[in-house]
Amino acid sequence: MTILTVVLAAVISLAPSLLPRASFVQGAVTGVTIVVALLTVRLVVAVLRRSGRAPRSGPAELRLPEAFVGAAVVLLAAAGAHRWQNRLREAMSLPALDARYWLEASAVAALVAAALLAVPHLVRVLARRRRTAAVGVAVLAISAATVSASPGGSIDTVSSPTTLSAGLSGSADSAVSWDELGREGQRFVSLPAHNSPIRVYVPLSAAPDPSARAALAVDELRRAGAFGRAHLVVAVPTGSGWVDAAAVRGFEDQWGDDVALVAQQYADLPSWAAFLLDRAAASEEGRALVAALRAHLSTLPEERRPDLHVYGQSLGALGAGAAFTDTEPGPCELFLTGPPAGVRTAGASVLANASDPVVWWQPSLLWSPPDLSHTRTDAPAPPWLPVVTFAHTTVDLLTSLVAPTGHGHRYGDDQTQCSAQSG
Repeated sequence: MTILTVVLAAVISLAPSLLPRASFVQGAVTGVTIVVALLTVRLVVAVLRRSGRAPRSGPAELRLPEAFVGAAVVLLAAAGAHRWQNRLREAMSLPALDARYWLEASAVAALVAAALLAVPHLVRVLARRRRTAAVGVAVLAISAATVSASPGGSIDTVSSPTTLSAGLSGSADSAVSWDELGREGQRFVSLPAHNSPIRVYVPLSAAPDPSARAALAVDELRRAGAFGRAHLVVAVPTGSGWVDAAAVRGFEDQWGDDVALVAQQYADLPSWAAFLLDRAAASEEGRALVAALRAHLSTLPEERRPDLHVYGQSLGALGAGAAFTDTEPGPCELFLTGPPAGVRTAGASVLANASDPVVWWQPSLLWSPPDLSHTRTDAPAPPWLPVVTFAHTTVDLLTSLVAPTGHGHRYGDDQTQCSAQSG
């Protein structure tokens, strides 16, 4: 039973993925899958024993042949995984795998499996030495606090308040101070520019609710002269408050000094955490900002109103799309990049890589294939397998930004090109 379990788990861990995997990632996936499978089997056997229906062990003389057959099956699965990984790497212009990759992956798998299987024993040891365990936890806590307060955790920026032009939030003329902007806001306004950029960023802490932050955004845009430009782009950030530099560059290269950009933060969590814990915040913030801008634009003479565009990537695409819940977006009015599975894309200009796990991942992936009708084929797509594809896509989410630009969840300047979808 143990040999069969290990072989099945190893084969499942080698199923095709969306993105190329580093050897340590593949090893960790294999090690974790094996341990989960072994623990599941142990749990089932324990339940059966309590009910008096424990399965019988096979003859001892068959274990060696089973081991040889199992090893052969795993080698065949690894050969298939090797071909698949190289197909992905070729499509993404990455170096092909060699034998060292599998040696490293095997070593990591063994270490991970051994470490996880040793956890129960470690817990028992620590339970006998409670005082030592308590001291260890205290040391770890102090170390973590020290690291978080160290200079290594400081905000890395490329500009300072004294070098910012008046059209940028955080400048001397702005109602939002440089320190208030936070890391993502500072990065947004500090991105290189060839013209005279207008970039307004309203951080989460600037006002108590979405409507108040939207009102502040309108005031900042008015101060910066944004309503005198031909195009106004609302960039709904990801859950962390991040706005893709490639999108900023794309819009400003396309329209130069005829565009102004505004972003309004709705969370300061990693995007995946915001997606799981409070995805409604993105929609609420997007609707509030666009509604405030539409109200202000309606007060301007029609010939002087800038064209309003709404852009969102990842979780930001959810917030951007929410601004058009009751209306259909016009041509080049809504730009969605890497929208999460299930986000409505009708009428929008959509850019989604078929290799992007954000586009694939949703609970229904457990039992049904994804809808890839709005994606572009940038790499071979793995066959859908119940449960297995969901598990591998979840792993790919963690490495989706490691892929080369144009693959996975990394997009380039072309995300700002208008190509309206019909469905």
